[in-house]
Amino acid sequence: MEIFKNIGITAITSVVSIVVLFLLTKLMGSKQVSQMTAFDYIVGITIGSVAAELATDLEEPTQPLTALIIYGFAAFGISVLTSKSIRARGAVTGKPLILLEDGVIFRENLKKARLDLNEFLTYTRMSGYFDLSQVQTAVLEHNGVVSFLPKEPYRPATPSDMDLKPKQSHVQMPFVIDGKLLPKNIAQAGKEEAWVRRMLLKQGYRDERAVFLALWDGDSKLTAFPMDRTALSS
Repeated sequence: MEIFKNIGITAITSVVSIVVLFLLTKLMGSKQVSQMTAFDYIVGITIGSVAAELATDLEEPTQPLTALIIYGFAAFGISVLTSKSIRARGAVTGKPLILLEDGVIFRENLKKARLDLNEFLTYTRMSGYFDLSQVQTAVLEHNGVVSFLPKEPYRPATPSDMDLKPKQSHVQMPFVIDGKLLPKNIAQAGKEEAWVRRMLLKQGYRDERAVFLALWDGDSKLTAFPMDRTALSS
């Protein structure tokens, strides 16, 4: 019976640790998932380790739970502080480092960033610059990503360069997902379900059940993807 009791306690503490981790992640914000600073990285590893201990500590689960909550609120407090204080932000998240500017590679900044030349050249190639002379500025961001500003002759052409005025695009909104209309999205867009069905019919769909996904472009176009190859009417 003792083994079943331990299994039950482990299952409960595991669920509790998952719930607490989820709540703390929501509390600390999406930055904990992406664009992590060194502080975020350290806290994330520590919280994961404490959560694992919480799931397996059958004697005193309250101790790792308390530590987990303290770490979570500490991370939240630091994030609030860095959002309000520029000085604190610089101390915690760090400052960008210019690695290259106008044909000059800054050796001291490479040393500060713990980057050697081979690593730096790898970053340039990964960003599509195989000729370093095409780069005007390279900056190491606080999250470890290297940003590149190309020289004017090597940057992509834009419509304004060619004196063009293209129509502004909009984020596509789903009107049909998995064969079902989305009434809230349709109403929010100022459209009617009958309009959606007419647009689908023009594309060969007899009803929305044959559509896996339909996206509205913000104007008058509805792009539909069939549920399967035989979804289109003959």
